[in-house]
Amino acid sequence: MTMNSGSRDLAGSGDPVGVVAAVAPAAALYRALSEPARLLIVRHLFTGEHRVRDLTEHLGLAQSTVSAHLACLRECGLVASRVQGRASMFSLVDRDRLAALFAVTEGLLEATGSAAVLCPHVDLPGSAVSGFVPDGAGQGRAR
Repeated sequence: MTMNSGSRDLAGSGDPVGVVAAVAPAAALYRALSEPARLLIVRHLFTGEHRVRDLTEHLGLAQSTVSAHLACLRECGLVASRVQGRASMFSLVDRDRLAALFAVTEGLLEATGSAAVLCPHVDLPGSAVSGFVPDGAGQGRAR
């Protein structure tokens, strides 16, 4: 689904069911990112792959909470997992696009007077975020 000026005119379509269906994927994505704990998990995954145990220790969240949120993020296609020994390693599926989404969100928050730094682990164009340089492998390194 695209939401630019080149997309069809949803408001004038006369098909309310079609309009809802057209925006449902975007709504699901925003809903997945709207829960603060999930946003913290995504933000933390910018530092690289983590096990559930690592995330519970780093974020101070219960194991069941982290597992449930990772399941939601995986179902939405935002994170992936791979088995390593007895543990699962979780990582971001499309780090660059998520970083771009965070940059746009930060810009909107700044424009509306609600400035916030969404991800301290990623350098965003024009933001106060620093200290992390993404590398080509979807990971990153500290400056």
